[in-house]
Amino acid sequence: MYTIVNIRPLGYNVGNNAIHFALRHMLYEVFGRLVSVIEYPATSKHESTAKAGLTSATVHDINRFADGVIVGGGNLYENDEIDVDARALRALNPPLMLFSNSRGRIYDRYGRLTERSDVIDDSKLKALLSRADMSLSRDSATHHYLRSIDARDRLGWCPTINVNRYADRLPVLPETEDVGTLISVRTPGLMNVPYRFQARIQDHIEAVIDRLRKAGHKRIRILCNDSRDLDFAASFRYTKNVDSIYTNDVYLYLALLRQAKMVVSYRLHATLPAISFGTPTINVVYDERAQSLFDDLGISGAYLDMVQMGHNFSEEMMAQVQNGGYTKNDHAVLDQEWGRIEKSQFESFADFKVMMEQYLMKGVRGG
Repeated sequence: MYTIVNIRPLGYNVGNNAIHFALRHMLYEVFGRLVSVIEYPATSKHESTAKAGLTSATVHDINRFADGVIVGGGNLYENDEIDVDARALRALNPPLMLFSNSRGRIYDRYGRLTERSDVIDDSKLKALLSRADMSLSRDSATHHYLRSIDARDRLGWCPTINVNRYADRLPVLPETEDVGTLISVRTPGLMNVPYRFQARIQDHIEAVIDRLRKAGHKRIRILCNDSRDLDFAASFRYTKNVDSIYTNDVYLYLALLRQAKMVVSYRLHATLPAISFGTPTINVVYDERAQSLFDDLGISGAYLDMVQMGHNFSEEMMAQVQNGGYTKNDHAVLDQEWGRIEKSQFESFADFKVMMEQYLMKGVRGG
């Protein structure tokens, strides 16, 4: 039995669990068997634990029992959500893979992309990249930046494009459960866009609800990825008689996305699983990391940039509702390209498996 430590974002967001669901099942497939995956939070900022990230306490544990370490996936670079002790990192023994992490810019008040104030420091990135045996960035924006520090970085995309491979692992929802159409939201105050755009979001969603009903969508619900979205979601109960749904159970979350009539999404990790399942989607982006990943996946025409579109955004959104969103048929032209991307991801995990086997046999990394 192989033992892999996965250092990843935990926190509030079920989208992080969707990433981990895909990663874990891809590992089982590559290794041809169950693998012991031991999770540590990437940072102690959101957890009541002394063990997080790549610090002295976690590295001590890892060196005692782990055969490999995977950091990611998630937004660990973007908002410096990983604790790293450079001295402990140098003492790490097993192979280390950095997988599907992102670093992206956000819109400032003038509508220009700018660096975040909490972005990971280059010195920490350099330490991680120098020690890593493999580094695969989630998107081209991240990849191009990391290559300026370490030329070995490669593009790795996001594992959630593979969730449909594992749809048979998902539960059957109750017989009387009518999933309906889901609007996956993010609380405007947590979105890194100028306030004038935040202030329009509730009106946009209420207009979408009206247009969905006009188009024949009878059951409409607000889907929360994060418990912090519930207060915002509850407001639509009073303005539009639309209720909300939240689960931190990733299996139920993915089952809902799979069985929805349509998903209108402000959340990257509602969008990608929905597309993988073939669920019609309308996708809203508002930062560089999402734009870059969608472009890398060939779905540039399948998203609406709420900042770049400005006052045209609402009209374009209504048109997409009327046209049925981005459908399985629309996506069919990308089946071959996504197959190539998936093959590349699995080959990278197979390469990492070889590194782990060498470490197990010899007690040292490398040939």
